Amino acid sequence: MNTASTGDGSNEDSASESPGGSDAALFDQIQKGRVLLERELEKTIVGQKEVIEQLLICLFSGTHCLITGAPGLAKTLLVRSVAQAFHLDFSRVQFTPDLMPADITGTEILTDNQGHRELRFVPGPVFANVILADEINRTPPKTQSALLEAMQEHQVTAAGKRYGLPKPFFVLATQNPIEMEGTYPLPEAQLDRFMFNVLIDYLPFEDELKVVLDTTSRTAEPIEALFDAKDILQFQALVRKVPVAQDVARYAVRLVSATRPNQPNTPQWVNDSITWGAGLRAAQMLVLGAKARAILHGKTHGRFEDIRSLAPPVLRHRLLLSYKAEAQGMTVENAIEKLLSEIPCES
Repeated sequence: MNTASTGDGSNEDSASESPGGSDAALFDQIQKGRVLLERELEKTIVGQKEVIEQLLICLFSGTHCLITGAPGLAKTLLVRSVAQAFHLDFSRVQFTPDLMPADITGTEILTDNQGHRELRFVPGPVFANVILADEINRTPPKTQSALLEAMQEHQVTAAGKRYGLPKPFFVLATQNPIEMEGTYPLPEAQLDRFMFNVLIDYLPFEDELKVVLDTTSRTAEPIEALFDAKDILQFQALVRKVPVAQDVARYAVRLVSATRPNQPNTPQWVNDSITWGAGLRAAQMLVLGAKARAILHGKTHGRFEDIRSLAPPVLRHRLLLSYKAEAQGMTVENAIEKLLSEIPCES
């Protein structure tokens, strides 16, 4: 898929040429699969198409996703349905205040083997392809951090031994809004490991009515598996091959840099309103996400519109507003919208 890029964020050949060989087959498989996947998920999920797209982008990018929304918005059902559609091993961990790190990663137990006692490692629920960390901010930071090594290194350490995790490995963590009682804010290091913070809001009236009528009159149809783990790994490799013009990558870096207070090219309002800006990983996630989104939209190169579309989920959990900005009623969403309006695609 390597093509020469031009300064306008397009590619000289990609507009007229499709990927070649096995890449072309994978590209077509994703296009057809997305339509079928949306049809399957409609069996259990009403609406939320943007949310589903963002989950797919994370999965195809080989990253992890944080989902924020009030209780009862079908966050758990959505994640379970996605895992079923991809025929991946699924594991759910309900985070509670008394959950211990070993409850996630696993522990060693003493066993009797033909008269000899020995320690045997019993894998925890983290040993699966798709991990649903349900209400992750209901448990203290010590336990939250047990996921950090797994998310970063795709391995866990127990009793001095390292254990590799299956591939693909995808953590989807749901959390309740931090304003709710009994929640613990996620550590900054762990927040940064999530590619997106996806917001799930209440459904529009007509969609909510459809859910009520459907769920009270019939049993939901089972989700049919459309892909498998091997397919996902191939999709992830294909995403890495998608070209992005230097101007598009430069725009991603400029957008992220503008969130950091007291930098040479930072807008003055950012200095006054943002205490902590996004780091390098945010720009990496923007570019990687743009590649995956481009494929899902039938394009062979990352574009400016992909960067702009993904800026909110990439940045919303990486910005910390000042007390002054919050007192004036500013939200992170307002800040991101203002940045997008002020930072032009063309430098």
